[in-house]
Amino acid sequence: MTSFVRRLTVGSTIPHVPVHHQKFKPTIEIPAFPLLPHNIQRPLGIALRSRKYWRVEAVGPVGRSEGGDSTKKAGGGPGPGPCSYSLGDRTTEVERRERNRTVEVVVAAGVTVVLGVGNRVLYKLALVPLKHYPFFLAQLATFGYVLVYFSVLYLRYHAGIVTDEMLSMPKAPFLAVGLLEALGAATGMAAGAILSGASIPILSQTFLVWQILLSIIFLGRRYRINQLLGCFLVAVGVIISVASGSSSGHSLKEAGMFWSLLMIVSFLFQAADTVLKGGSIDLFVVNSYGSAFQALFICLLLPFLSKLWGIPFSQLPNYLKDGAACFLNIGGTLSSRCDGAPLLPLLFVIVNMGFNISLLHLLKISSAVVSSLASTFSVPISVYVFTLPLPYLGVASSLPTGFVAGAIILVTGLLIYAWTPSGSTAALPSPSN
Repeated sequence: MTSFVRRLTVGSTIPHVPVHHQKFKPTIEIPAFPLLPHNIQRPLGIALRSRKYWRVEAVGPVGRSEGGDSTKKAGGGPGPGPCSYSLGDRTTEVERRERNRTVEVVVAAGVTVVLGVGNRVLYKLALVPLKHYPFFLAQLATFGYVLVYFSVLYLRYHAGIVTDEMLSMPKAPFLAVGLLEALGAATGMAAGAILSGASIPILSQTFLVWQILLSIIFLGRRYRINQLLGCFLVAVGVIISVASGSSSGHSLKEAGMFWSLLMIVSFLFQAADTVLKGGSIDLFVVNSYGSAFQALFICLLLPFLSKLWGIPFSQLPNYLKDGAACFLNIGGTLSSRCDGAPLLPLLFVIVNMGFNISLLHLLKISSAVVSSLASTFSVPISVYVFTLPLPYLGVASSLPTGFVAGAIILVTGLLIYAWTPSGSTAALPSPSN
């Protein structure tokens, strides 16, 4: 019986593969049937009349022996299977990519934690020289956002990530985002200038509570039991910390309940802002236009917001002029109380933007759980840093027992919130503060 043997190569191209004609008893016989017209009816059944058979054998890439049986003889033992070489390469490549991705996530998470701590600490340090001009710092940071976000948006547009359709969307939602960001930034800066440094990271976690409440009310979102329990513990921890006293004279009590509540309200505005941002639009599109409208609204709302600081409208031009002089650290007697400017305010603006971008990058390459945990770990570290003798803050804050207990309960709540039960794939909102 005559057989026709074809050797088909799997993998890299072999320069010359001979066709062997040999007699063998095939283990798998593929009959070569003649093609028939589709309209010719044949009786039921298959008649095997051809004696031609094809034997198909897969051969590995260059470097493998061209003879199927000669490999065994030359090596003295059984050679690798036909496809084992390429499968092994593929497995190695997958493992290498997984290792690289894990390293990238760990590095990005570490950078986010470091920038998160720096952001929280510099937030307070920047308000030391500009303690009497918090609205000037808010506007300065906003203009920095506009510059950076629109620069990144320009690059993403030319890279094809941002489309013309995204840029042509109605701007009304961005208008609302800008208004909420302006209110959040201005009220937060005003309260942060009065509150102690250690209390600001604690109060900032009310962002999570507001975010869950607003998303349930307006988006109809449902949360798991562990998320609701974690949110409850966060609220309890904040209440205990606010109610605590301090022997150092820097407690939330002595700062005044009004400023603590004002800081909490500022995070209400920020949480409402993130709820509005939810969607499939590129975040840099939202942040760019949102920061532009934020700068506009801070200018428009400044006459009203300045009343929080007891500044009459007629003195507003002088207030802005003195704020610029204090930022530049010029102006004779005025500069004596502006030590640390402009270095500290500029450092805060740079680190704050770096933290926001790193958080977005971490969210993109990992998950909301990882970004939430990275933000969570920066809270207790920031509180501890404020117990150290930092420059421009004077005597280090001593934390009372009630404050520490509240902070521990709060961090426990954040960890429970971020915990994902096995088999669950629900996405978690990530606090950005």
